[in-house]
Amino acid sequence: MRDAYRRTLRTGAALATGAALLAGCSSGGGGGDGKPTRSTPTASASAPSTAKPTPTALDFTADPKRVPKNAAEGRRVALAVVAGPEAWGPDFVKRSPYLSDPGSWPVLDANCVWETRALPRSVLASVTAHSEIPAAGGKGPLRVAATVTVHRTESDADWEMAETLEEALRCPDQQLRQGERVIGLGSLGLPYGVGGNGHSSDSLSESGFYVNDAFKGRQGYTWYQVRIGQVTMATVVKGAPGRTEDLVAVLTQAQITMEERVKKQMGVAS
Repeated sequence: MRDAYRRTLRTGAALATGAALLAGCSSGGGGGDGKPTRSTPTASASAPSTAKPTPTALDFTADPKRVPKNAAEGRRVALAVVAGPEAWGPDFVKRSPYLSDPGSWPVLDANCVWETRALPRSVLASVTAHSEIPAAGGKGPLRVAATVTVHRTESDADWEMAETLEEALRCPDQQLRQGERVIGLGSLGLPYGVGGNGHSSDSLSESGFYVNDAFKGRQGYTWYQVRIGQVTMATVVKGAPGRTEDLVAVLTQAQITMEERVKKQMGVAS
């Protein structure tokens, strides 16, 4: 219980660090419901004297016997790991449709519009689960999603994290689907040992503004993604009118839940 609590604090700190750095270096940011983006982190010239030591090794070792090797095994792991409404909080319920098409893959096209294509050969399985707090009492729906992608190799997963940098630089404004877009997109990458990231091999965060034709004005938008071994896990939350929730806080518990699950699914038993 204490370990889970400490890990929650570490992940929340890493998320908060990424959000603070993004706020300081850009006018906003955020990823689409498709794939997110990261930028190469820049190390600070000097660290505060009160900085706490960073863990020297990720607390995860993959068990070769439990690592997915084909599409069926990959999908089993993805479904076991992906965060449903129970991982987000007591007020969340499933959206409809709840799960993404198992054979689909989001791609950002040349016009900065997200479209769906077939899974690339480097991906064994990818699952997105959609949840929300429904609109009520004059407040809009707070919509969230969690995505788990199981790659064939750790190198393939690392490439997915790296490729997101090009997407953000190329498309600071992106259309998610008809009537929905993100604007002022910015991103920041925090590899293991940097910026409070002591819980994943690599991480990236995005934040910015969400615009929906059904709402007035701009809403907050936050995306967070990590890699552990050959698996990437992402959480995204879109703000809505009347919602005052801290979007980073909303993401943290679902992200922690998925990280714990993937370690139990694929890690060496302790």
